[in-house]
Formats: sequence, C-alpha cells, structure tokens
Amino acid sequence: MVDAHSAFTSSGEGVHTGAGEPLARRDTSRRSRPADRAGGDVLGDLAALAVRSGQAARPDRRRRPTIVGLGGTTRPESASLRALETVLRSMAAAGAETVLLGSVDIDLPMYVPDQVERTPAARRLVAEIARADAVVIATPGYHGGVSGLVKNALDYLEDLRDAPRPYLDGRAVGLIVCADGPQTAGTTLAALRSSVHALRGWPTPLGVSIDTSTAPFGAGGEVLDRRAASHLETLTDQVMGFTYAWSQVI
Repeated sequence: MVDAHSAFTSSGEGVHTGAGEPLARRDTSRRSRPADRAGGDVLGDLAALAVRSGQAARPDRRRRPTIVGLGGTTRPESASLRALETVLRSMAAAGAETVLLGSVDIDLPMYVPDQVERTPAARRLVAEIARADAVVIATPGYHGGVSGLVKNALDYLEDLRDAPRPYLDGRAVGLIVCADGPQTAGTTLAALRSSVHALRGWPTPLGVSIDTSTAPFGAGGEVLDRRAASHLETLTDQVMGFTYAWSQVI
C-alpha cells in the first residue's frame, strides 16, 4: 500500500510493488460488449482520421502519455485514494507515466485568485496538471457533494487559464466517487462532472461510484468488490484509449 501521505511517480516499466495486485485485464477478443466495441471503433476512427489528415504521426510512433491522479482523503485507509492507486497501477502497467497527487499533496491553503505567491505544493499541482495528457480525480462524497479538499485543488487550476492548453482542455478525465450510499454517490458524481466540464475537460462515459458501506478494498489495497473492480478497469480502458487517440490530434 502506498503511503497516503506521499505522492509517487511511476515510469510505467512495471507495477508499483507493495500496493496490492493490479486489475486483471479483460480478454476483449472473447467477452467485449457491443458498446465497448463501438467505443473502441470511435477512438480508432479518431486516431485514423488524424493520421490521414497529416496532423499526427503513425500509431507506432506515439509517445507515452502522462496521467495524473488527484484525490483521496486525509484518512489512512482512504477508499478514494485506494481506488485512485488501483487505476494508476493499471495505467502504468499499460505503458503510461503516472503521477499521484494524494491527500497531503493537495492539502493546500484556500485558493485566492488574486494572490500572487503560491506554496510549493500548489505550484507542483498546477505544473503536473499542465503537463498531463489525462487526469483521474477521486473524491469522497460529503453531504451530497465533492470534498472541500478536492474542490479546492481543482480551484487552483484557474492558474492555468492563460496556458497553451488552459485548464483541462483536451484531456480525458476519469472520475471516481466513494460514498456510503447511492444518493450521495450520484449527486457527487454529477457535481464533479459539472466541474470538469467547466474546466474544459472530457469526462469519460463511465464515472465510477463505489459503495463504502461494505469494505470495497482489502488490507493490502486489493479490490474486493467485483463490481467496483470491473468499473475501475473500464475507466482505465476509456482514459487510456481516449488519451492515445487524442494524442494523435494534438
């Protein structure tokens, strides 16, 4: 299990050890659903169009994506942090460079738009998002909405308003909500989607909600809830697929 109070960076050359087992990859040749195949076709068509139009290199020359995971809570056994780590491990195993900005990394002063000076942690957050090709955000559902810790971190992205790629523009954004009950999970996921849309990001078709009324993760970080495991795997596929396809365009 990765320490909840530190960030890690993966080179994508292997699975991060000590953080539970990675998700098993699906055998899509035998068990893919029509909707999965259709989504894959769309992503493939997008990449092919970019190549044919001369806007992009061939897929065999595609660069490795950088994916930033942001979220968690200050609790040592944070379910949202474990979900985030699970997804990032799978992405690293699939070849991405992954960066985790956990609870301590995003425990920042309240965002003040007109304040010129930023803390080192705030500058790092903005810099990592600026270089990211995709982002995964995980939050608990607190009283029907996104936690203040995560929302405040997203507010700091206003510092990217004048960047070449402002805010989350052109980036796939995977969303994960952990909540003790479906009502809070649903309203929180909707609120998080709205924030990502406002930041010009592209939320993936599937947003993952994890019921924490029963323990979804084991002591070693392994996913015990089969439904949650399947949804986190699908989220991984959608973020990675969109990121590779969109990289052919931009």
